Amino acid sequence: MQIKELGHVVLYVRDIKQSADFYRDTLGFQELFREEQIAAYSGGRTHHELLLIEVGGNKKTEKQIEPGLYHIGFKIGDGHEAIEEVWKELKEKNVTIVGTGDHTITHSIYILDPDGNELELYADMGDDWKKDPKAILTTTKPLNLRS
Repeated sequence: MQIKELGHVVLYVRDIKQSADFYRDTLGFQELFREEQIAAYSGGRTHHELLLIEVGGNKKTEKQIEPGLYHIGFKIGDGHEAIEEVWKELKEKNVTIVGTGDHTITHSIYILDPDGNELELYADMGDDWKKDPKAILTTTKPLNLRS
């Protein structure tokens, strides 16, 4: 067996309307359908890339590091200009930003969705990683973004 690509991500959410609106309106995912407790999204690459399932529950008040999902990465474009545009849009929409990083091969912004799931929005900075896969281990540097 050989995995060819990341197919999809499924997230359990507290409030389907709040989360579905966030992924559609804030992150720009194309919504395929939304029902009472479920919503599906795709960029056209596959049948679905993101599925949200409402399970209810209380919002976490303190982030604890436990085994499980750390973050989901979504490529938003190529080049530093792309990440600058996303930075501005996130600020305008008052999205919770928890960090940024210059990983050499990518420039990244880390945000939280309405349920506290961490998302990495990144832009590729070339394709050096194709020649040297270990380039992903480059020490993270501060990312310069215009406020």
